[in-house]
Amino acid sequence: MKGNRMLDDRRLDVLRAVIVDYVQWHEPVGSRALVERHGLDVSPATIRNDMAALEEEGYLTQPHTSAGRVPTDKGYRMFVDRLAAVKPLSLAERRAIGAFMQGAVDLDDVVARTARLLAQLTHQVALVQYPSPAPARIRHIEIVPLAPGRLLVVVIRNNGNVDQRTVECPAVTEGDAAVLRDWANRTVAGGTTDSAAAELRRAIGVLDEPLRRHAVPLVEGLAQMLGMSSSAKVAVGGVPNLARFGAEYETMIEPLLEAIEEQVVLLRLLGEATRDLGDVTVRIGAENPYEPLRETSVVASTYASSANRDWGRAALGVVGPTRMDYPSTIAAVCAVARYVSQFLGGDADAK
Repeated sequence: MKGNRMLDDRRLDVLRAVIVDYVQWHEPVGSRALVERHGLDVSPATIRNDMAALEEEGYLTQPHTSAGRVPTDKGYRMFVDRLAAVKPLSLAERRAIGAFMQGAVDLDDVVARTARLLAQLTHQVALVQYPSPAPARIRHIEIVPLAPGRLLVVVIRNNGNVDQRTVECPAVTEGDAAVLRDWANRTVAGGTTDSAAAELRRAIGVLDEPLRRHAVPLVEGLAQMLGMSSSAKVAVGGVPNLARFGAEYETMIEPLLEAIEEQVVLLRLLGEATRDLGDVTVRIGAENPYEPLRETSVVASTYASSANRDWGRAALGVVGPTRMDYPSTIAAVCAVARYVSQFLGGDADAK
């Protein structure tokens, strides 16, 4: 971490103590309290000088003239970067994770349980991205007239997933629907969902009018269906934990609630965590890629199944105020990511 000068060991201890106390008590920290709580073997006056130096270098700030100090984003970053090691979870905590995940029946259940588990362990808002599936192949496309000018389009994939939606096609007849169904299946059946939309658009030219006009809205509807991927979804847990932040963080709560509604924002928050499997990414305050959430921190890691190649890498993590308990949060995120990877790979005994 860069600064005007390197911090000596005592000032690092002071910074660490301020952060620990501020996270626990949620109020500015004074020099005398630090000496009493942390057994620092120097006088309160010396601690005041250290705190003043830390403030000058941007690691602490003083909300009011007569108040103690609180950490800045730079101070939290120094603290996180200087963590000697991520403390391991206790045996009881690891067993609790295993017990919580046992009985999951499918991927949706695994993701939902993981979000609830992370929220319970960290007391923050938990985010779990669905793993990206390998490109599925199209087994069959069914097109059924529902009413004049309206079609029900059903796509059956080789992995068993079935998607459907209605498409408005004015003046389309039942006979037209049958021709379009046969044309669509000849064009893309057996192909991957990734390439199907482009193939259908290129094949429109072989149709006669007015089938070509009917095919345009049909292909666009199919393109939207085929473009939907579970990796573009994020499960959220622990939203009631927002109530813990109180009025002090009201400027954070509203944009976070809006982000929960806007999945793209959540994917951006998790995006940088998917670089290296097992690594943890911590984004503090202004380091956040989404400006309205610059008062929050994100702790995220990756998970993936080594045994099932049908599932790709995905991210999970938590978002909360910058004054979160980083050592415990990092430990929980890393442990859950590791366990979910093992669980998806068929090894339920998390280490």
